[in-house]
Amino acid sequence: MSASAIYTGHVAHARPDKHRLRYSVFMLALDLDDVTAIDQRLRFFSHNRFNLLALHDRDHGARTGAPIRPQIEVKLREAAIAWDGGRIVLLTMPRLFNYVFNPLSVYFCYRRDGALAALVHEVSNTFGERHFYVLPSAPTPNGQIEQACEKAFFVSPFLEAALHYEFRVTPPGERAVVSMTVKRGRDIALTASFAGTRRDLTDGNLLRAWAGNPLMTFMVVAGIHWEALKMWTKGVRYLGRGGQTKAAT
Repeated sequence: MSASAIYTGHVAHARPDKHRLRYSVFMLALDLDDVTAIDQRLRFFSHNRFNLLALHDRDHGARTGAPIRPQIEVKLREAAIAWDGGRIVLLTMPRLFNYVFNPLSVYFCYRRDGALAALVHEVSNTFGERHFYVLPSAPTPNGQIEQACEKAFFVSPFLEAALHYEFRVTPPGERAVVSMTVKRGRDIALTASFAGTRRDLTDGNLLRAWAGNPLMTFMVVAGIHWEALKMWTKGVRYLGRGGQTKAAT
């Protein structure tokens, strides 16, 4: 089974007793070594070129347009991850009509024997800033990956800085699931998740995914601001940036 595929499903957010949302999305899992070949094979997907759907290097990493894989390799080395140069699969939303905003993209970094060495969680906010959480893989007996770290980057004006993240991830296979629980001490401040079902990466499936959600990337940003307004009207405390500084990339 190819590592590159389409995953159609839903994003869900919940703040206990305060606010919930759920909306449809699709994401692409792309083996970064195969992106050029995928570009050549598909009519409706391009790499670093305009198309109905596209992956642009400048949408990831340092946003300079440099190739993505070497940048993730640097992150792995800096984090002292035991990784031997295996494949890296990026789970992300593509550009639609030359626009995209990804609150979260995940890089699945495999060793050459197929074992998952680490995940790199690329988090972006609506201020054009991003941060990378580079976490070693910690598989459970059922194959799910569990990871944890301290919050180190400003994302939402409704969340303070001193929070703890817990990730539970099902690597791309027949399904892909990325779930994050944000904790305030022992209390849950927020849960957020994506869960999607695999489809082969073909022109027909790309068209079907797009037709089912033709303005997805525009709606993600519009939805972020609309949901923020609804939370404010519900009395959820607005904290602003809370004195946090821009995180280094």
